[in-house]
Amino acid sequence: MAGRRLDYGTNVYECEWDVLVVLDACRADLLWSIAPVVGYLDTVETVRSVGSSSSEWLENTFLDHPETGHTAMVTGNTWTDRYLYADAFAALDEVWKYAWDDEVGTVPAGAVTDRAIALARERSPKRLVVHYMQPHHPFVPDPLDGDEGMARTGEHSNTANPWVSLRRGEVSVERVWAAYEANLRYVLDEVAVLLNNVAGRVAITADHGNLFGEWGLYGHPMETPVPALLAVPWAEMTAADSGCRDPELRPPERLPVSRVYGADSDRARLEALGYL
Repeated sequence: MAGRRLDYGTNVYECEWDVLVVLDACRADLLWSIAPVVGYLDTVETVRSVGSSSSEWLENTFLDHPETGHTAMVTGNTWTDRYLYADAFAALDEVWKYAWDDEVGTVPAGAVTDRAIALARERSPKRLVVHYMQPHHPFVPDPLDGDEGMARTGEHSNTANPWVSLRRGEVSVERVWAAYEANLRYVLDEVAVLLNNVAGRVAITADHGNLFGEWGLYGHPMETPVPALLAVPWAEMTAADSGCRDPELRPPERLPVSRVYGADSDRARLEALGYL
C-alpha cells in the first residue's frame, strides 16, 4: 500500500500576536512538561509547524507573505542569511553576525533579548519576531562531550553533535534529554526578561521540534514531515514594558553582506548541524 504524505501545518501569521518568540528546535511535549514550574506559562497547546527544519520554516513563513513587510525580526539563527531577504522586513537584526560566542558555539540568549528589547522600543514594529537559538544544541548550561556546537554560515565543521552521537549509541537518550531540557530552562529565563520589557500580545512557539529516534530519525532533518517533528508548542500571554532592562548590545556599523553558497558549503553546514 502506498504511503500518505503528511501535510505541513499552520503559518504563524494566521494567529494573533504582536510579539512572536521562537524557541529553536523545541518539542511541544518538552515545553508542556516544564510549564507548571515556569511562572508565565499557563496553557501550552500543540500546533503543526510549516517546516521540519529552520530553513523550511523561514521560507514557508515569510517568503512572499504580505505581513512580512510589517514585521521586525531579531534572530540568532544563521539560516536567515541563506533564505530570507532583509529588504522584505521592516527590520532584520541578524544577531548571530556580531554576537556569536565561539566558546559555546552559538548565540547566547541574552544577546537576542537585548536586541529585541532595543528594537521594540526604537522601532515599535507592528509585529516583532524574536528567534532564540535555544534549546537547539549546543546545550549552554549542560554541554555534552564532543558537541562542537553550531557552524556559522559558510564555515566547515564535522558531524560532532548530539544527534549523531545518539544515532551511534555513544550517549543515552536520557543524557541528551536532560541537557536539552536544561537548555530550554536557560532560554526561558531570558524570555521572562523579554516579557517584562516589551508590550503586547505574545505567543511562544518553535520553528520545528527534535527527533529522539522516532521513525529511526534524530535531530531535525529537512523535508521530513513526521508528526513528532512538526508538533511544536503554542502558548499565549500578555506582556508590558516595565523598563527594567536597559539593553547595551548594539550592532556594529558595518555587517557582513548576505552571501549565496554553493552545494559544497551548503552540505558542510547541513552535516555540521546534524541534518545529513
